[in-house]
Amino acid sequence: MKRYYNSLILIGVLILVNLLSYKFFYRLDMTSDHQFTLSNATKNILKSLDDPVTVIAYFSKNLPPNVQKTREDFRDLLEEYAGISGGMVEYKFVDPSSDKEKEQEALKNGIRPVMINVREKDEIKQQKSFLGATVSLDDRKEIIPFIKPGSPLEYDLSTAIKKVSIENKPSVAVLSGHGEPGLDELSQVEQSLSILYNTEQVNLKTADKIPDKFKVAMLIAPKDSFENSDFEKLDNYLSNGGSLVLAINSVDGDFQHSKGVIVNTGIENWLKTKGLNIEHKFVVDADCGTVSVQQKQGYFTMVNQVKFPFLPIIRNFADHTITKGIEEVILKFASPMEFAGDSTIRFVELATTSKRSGVVDGNTYFDVINKKWTSADFNRPNITVGGILEGKLAGDMDSKMVVYSDGDFAVTGNGRNKQSKNNISLLVNAVDWLADDTGLIELRTKGVVSRPIDQKYLNEDASGKRSFIKYLNFGLPVLLVILIGVFMIQRRKAIRIKRMQEEY
Repeated sequence: MKRYYNSLILIGVLILVNLLSYKFFYRLDMTSDHQFTLSNATKNILKSLDDPVTVIAYFSKNLPPNVQKTREDFRDLLEEYAGISGGMVEYKFVDPSSDKEKEQEALKNGIRPVMINVREKDEIKQQKSFLGATVSLDDRKEIIPFIKPGSPLEYDLSTAIKKVSIENKPSVAVLSGHGEPGLDELSQVEQSLSILYNTEQVNLKTADKIPDKFKVAMLIAPKDSFENSDFEKLDNYLSNGGSLVLAINSVDGDFQHSKGVIVNTGIENWLKTKGLNIEHKFVVDADCGTVSVQQKQGYFTMVNQVKFPFLPIIRNFADHTITKGIEEVILKFASPMEFAGDSTIRFVELATTSKRSGVVDGNTYFDVINKKWTSADFNRPNITVGGILEGKLAGDMDSKMVVYSDGDFAVTGNGRNKQSKNNISLLVNAVDWLADDTGLIELRTKGVVSRPIDQKYLNEDASGKRSFIKYLNFGLPVLLVILIGVFMIQRRKAIRIKRMQEEY
């Protein structure tokens, strides 16, 4: 009878623990970027929901183990969302592969099948599978057409919930009229901004002013000269409390003629009146990107990747909301900036080059193949390439301006490649911070992790260190298992001997 009551008590405790765990979560997350801990941004989004959000996850069954894990991770994430939101996130899983009607439902909702490799009986074949979801609230719907294994699930899901839960989005102005890239060339930026804002193009030359409804305006990579009336419109906007994001080119590279050129728009002179000097010079860095170069080797023409110091990789960032979570961005023909203003304006460095950096005159020749870079070329460490101006920039009202000395780091289209997520985040985070709506900054950069191998381990004289680390990573786990096994055998042997003694 006692055993019967004990069993009932145990079952009751388990039920109580499960009920409490649905409401209260605790997870020990030892990962460096807290991959398995929901960000404060997500928690704030979920707790602010006034109406229930419905998530329909379209996942096929009988998936390969690595893809099946994505399905289970997504289910666990939805369970956690439902608990934190107080039941405001409702979800269900649908298998479109089970019948034609459900497959048509998935297709109608914008979820397209993908072909994944499946191994069966030592053969690899392709299987049509669905891995997507829809997020809806009332008549608003967002589609996650493909949930890629290994992708940041929290970012995809939280941004979709944020999109459908916002009714009136504030507007951000994209200034034009001076040869700036159009919205089609800022597609990645516009896509990220669309979560919280409506982006509208404003022609600075033809408009009477920048309308007051825009709390933030962006001026990206202008090419043509500014007139005094244009600067007056910018000053009037700042004097009314507006904020600007500037990404400008003081120099540019012409790959067709292998030379660098100076860009004169007049914006640099206007920034000098605010205390910020941007030089008509190139920043070069030993830590840099590469360019493709065709080289002849015998009768063949080979395409090789050559390091190009005019494409600095920036890894030094300030401890600031804009740069939180960003580990590296690659710039294209950046220029050095330096603050020389008075005490009425505060300057904050956001991004600087490495210790092995320098500058090159704006009018220069690119000798990609034959140029031998030495330490003498990198004699100006920690050059500032991004910063913030705060204070009385124009008029008596305080305003803010985020300035980057490369205009193209977030531009796509017209032959440009897709930019990295970090590059886009560096620009969009500036808009979020200036708009005082930083909810998704933490989430946008979460999971963006770069762990480049330290240069000291890549040198020829470090081959011994590399071999030691390689064999240590392989052998240490095996050695630990063997030692634990030996310990357990000895322990059991000692217990057995002890039990064999007469006084036991």
